[in-house]
Amino acid sequence: MEYCNEEVRRQDRLLDEARARELLCGGEYGFLAMASAEGGYGIPVNYVADGDTIYIHCAPEGRKLRVIEGEPRVSFCVVGATRPVPEKFTTAYESVVVSGRARVVASDGERRHALELLVEKYSPEHAAVGAKYIDKSFHRTAVIAIDAERFSGKTKRV
Repeated sequence: MEYCNEEVRRQDRLLDEARARELLCGGEYGFLAMASAEGGYGIPVNYVADGDTIYIHCAPEGRKLRVIEGEPRVSFCVVGATRPVPEKFTTAYESVVVSGRARVVASDGERRHALELLVEKYSPEHAAVGAKYIDKSFHRTAVIAIDAERFSGKTKRV
């Protein structure tokens, strides 16, 4: 995945690559944006980053999957700490935007790996119960992988 901030208009607000990767890996949730003939579709999701791949779990049918089937190019955004600064009429923030291609994970091995990573990220103190939960709901859980191609980071410090 290439770190590319060339298209960021405010070059004075660039987030350094190390912090951008840290935010991408540690963010609480992300926002998946997709486009289709019917229009745009965006939704907040739990996710986990694994190298250049971002994994999202979902039901085995639904709008996300239909949209991705028709147009796999997606954008994924994670926003870190934000703080309104009312007296300056602005907000301090940091964010990362990823561009890539989404796909439904076909391999049971990769799907299980993604679900284990999600449990590790969101419920590390419940790993044993999480493994049982994965086994129980594996047949009714799909995983979307975003193969990240580029990402950029931006921040405003006040």
